[in-house]
Amino acid sequence: MSKEEKARLSRRNLLKAAAGAVAAVGAPLPVGASNRRDDDRRGNDHERDLVLRNGKIHTMDDGNSVVRTVRIRDGRFLAVGRDAEQGPDAKEIDLRGRTVVPGLIESHTHFVSLANRPGYHVAGLELATNLAEVLAMLAARRRDVPPGQFITSMGGWLVRQWTENRLPTLAELDSAVPDRPVYLMAGGSGPGVTNTLGKAFFESVSTPLAGPVVVGADGSIVNIAGVGNMATRALYHLRVLQTFEDKRRSALDAMAYTARVGLTTCLDQVLPPSPGPLAPTQALSGLDHYRMYDAWLSLHREGKAYTRLQTNFLHNQGFIAALGALENQLPELRERLRNTFPDFGDDMMRTGWIGEWGAAFGAQATNPNGYAVWYEAQRLIARAGWRNENSQSTVANIEQVVSTYEAMDAEFGIKDLRWGLQHAEMATPEQLARLKALNCGVSMSGFRWTGEPRADGLPIVLFKQIVESGIPAGMHEDGVHIAPHNPWFALHFATTGRNYAGALSNPGQQITRQQALHAYTRGNAWYANREDDLGSIEEGKLADLVVLDKDYFTVSDAQMRAIKPILSVVAGKVVHDTGALRGRRDWDHDHDHCHGNDHHHRKGRK
Repeated sequence: MSKEEKARLSRRNLLKAAAGAVAAVGAPLPVGASNRRDDDRRGNDHERDLVLRNGKIHTMDDGNSVVRTVRIRDGRFLAVGRDAEQGPDAKEIDLRGRTVVPGLIESHTHFVSLANRPGYHVAGLELATNLAEVLAMLAARRRDVPPGQFITSMGGWLVRQWTENRLPTLAELDSAVPDRPVYLMAGGSGPGVTNTLGKAFFESVSTPLAGPVVVGADGSIVNIAGVGNMATRALYHLRVLQTFEDKRRSALDAMAYTARVGLTTCLDQVLPPSPGPLAPTQALSGLDHYRMYDAWLSLHREGKAYTRLQTNFLHNQGFIAALGALENQLPELRERLRNTFPDFGDDMMRTGWIGEWGAAFGAQATNPNGYAVWYEAQRLIARAGWRNENSQSTVANIEQVVSTYEAMDAEFGIKDLRWGLQHAEMATPEQLARLKALNCGVSMSGFRWTGEPRADGLPIVLFKQIVESGIPAGMHEDGVHIAPHNPWFALHFATTGRNYAGALSNPGQQITRQQALHAYTRGNAWYANREDDLGSIEEGKLADLVVLDKDYFTVSDAQMRAIKPILSVVAGKVVHDTGALRGRRDWDHDHDHCHGNDHHHRKGRK
């Protein structure tokens, strides 16, 4: 059977076949869709092809082929290499020798949280190296923020990334943005800082649940012993002001930044359950995990979502004494498995499976009740025939996961479900071999560059050991609370072993640039169960690619870490464009999704 025939018979394509059957009996098509059968009957051609030529296009196929030209039609790669040179009239992009790679895939992020940030958010602060750059980014954002509206940036970035290793002061924020309120919050729960206009707002605002925010003379917003965390109180006061349209704008901003750093698909590990009204004690992760998708889904229904999203279902209920017997525990997970479809949706948005947890992790040796509930969660998931993940890092905790997976396979058979292990930092060769025998994969922690070297000089992520085991392996940043969303930081760490300050923090476990890129493309495509459609530039796959400003394979380590895509393409549409490729040859892109940065809308020249 050919690869194309296998793809047509894959589980994912059953949904496409069902949709085609509905269309055939006269059901309305989505906005912007066409009935190809009717088009062919009328003699209409396909939408004009898009051809990218004169580049160094690393396909990441089985042979790691590098070609000069690729042709795209109807959102998929039609031809790659010499075959792409021939065909009907097309929109053309002259790559001018630039390096092209498949669209990067993030296998563990909290993108939907980023898509719910209040205010006019600036995700790009994670790319800054000093406070001058931070202030310049805030000043640039101000240009399209209406008077009275907050400019914000929360989570993802780390103060220690910046040379000064501190937050800016009120006076510094005023110097950059004197006429709009500003609020920055480090990590998921602070500390924070504001400018003069923000200080005036926070010190005067009050609701039945929270009074004013205590702000220091220097703009600092911190936890006050016996009073409460002022940083999350400030977050609360901004969140309660959000309208649904504000959330839609935030979701579009999140997509724009995602495309800007070269990510075209995100596997979202969502957030711990936090239903009900917002509270002043909730950190960035405190969102209603039933409704936090609403703005993104509304954009998707309108055809305005332009990066791919796959959402897992996170459950972290532990032992609840009031529920009594084991058969009464885990009520939320039980209802999820009864009432939700896994792997359901389309090429742009789909559900995933259970992850990054099915229940709060309880170690058998230290928490018998917690362990029993966690173990029962694995049984419920296996019995329902769902995919499943657990995030663990230490040898002991990984052993608990591996032995439980083996027990689940013996009882239910899970090899066809492709269960996963997130983080996996210290997995031993023996544990990796057992996982591989179960047809499991791992997603490696690329975000550990954010920490310090171990005191004993040992590595902190066994990248080389994991890759050499042969187990399907992806990589992730675990943004956007504890780490940035930018994948090039993770790629740099995996290949150099150096942390944010340039210190060697992962000795002896470096992998090659090819191996690291494989993890972020084909490895993550396998982990997301989408390897038939994503991860490489091959005929028939979804047309996602990224054009880089530097040659990833040949530039220095420092330059590789600073790579900034100049063009990102999703489903054959340009969704990020810095303008660097325009001028030599006329080309166009007739769509509404192109963003030159994380907030300015741009269109290609006709």
